[in-house]
Amino acid sequence: MTHVETIFTAEAASEPMDRHDSINAVEGGLAGDRYQRGTGHYSPFDVCAVTFISQGAIETVRTRYDIDLSDGRHRRNIVVSEVDLKELLETTFRIGDAVFRGTRPRPPCAHVEAVANEDGVARALSEGRGGICADVIEPGSIAVGDQVEIVEADPRTVGQAIADRLAENAGDRNA
Repeated sequence: MTHVETIFTAEAASEPMDRHDSINAVEGGLAGDRYQRGTGHYSPFDVCAVTFISQGAIETVRTRYDIDLSDGRHRRNIVVSEVDLKELLETTFRIGDAVFRGTRPRPPCAHVEAVANEDGVARALSEGRGGICADVIEPGSIAVGDQVEIVEADPRTVGQAIADRLAENAGDRNA
């Protein structure tokens, strides 16, 4: 089951990430996080309300590059298990009492490597391992162990399924 492994925030740009057992998702992000407060490195120009990374990506970075990012040096807010984060893009999903909408990939940048203070971090997080951004649609409390549940699938996927069904039905009528 896809669930939350770890939750991280930082109060201001470049500060170490703090680990939480639970936190409130509020308008604009996670309560007290640098981007929710407007103090993130890229504020206000390139802001992700909440960032997600998969536990699998962190494990791949550790085994392939010998870099351990389990302490939050990946600079992402929520670590989730057993999910391809691309599946959450343009999808509405619930964690605990909060509802999120996946908005875009979050590739790594040079800043993440500088803050991690370890060469190779940006490269290790590339190739789709950098995570995704999400907006808070409905505020609420989330906690480590909470399941990730799809509320509304990606509209393109739903639209393609409808188009396929219509094409199949048209083919049946023409046979």
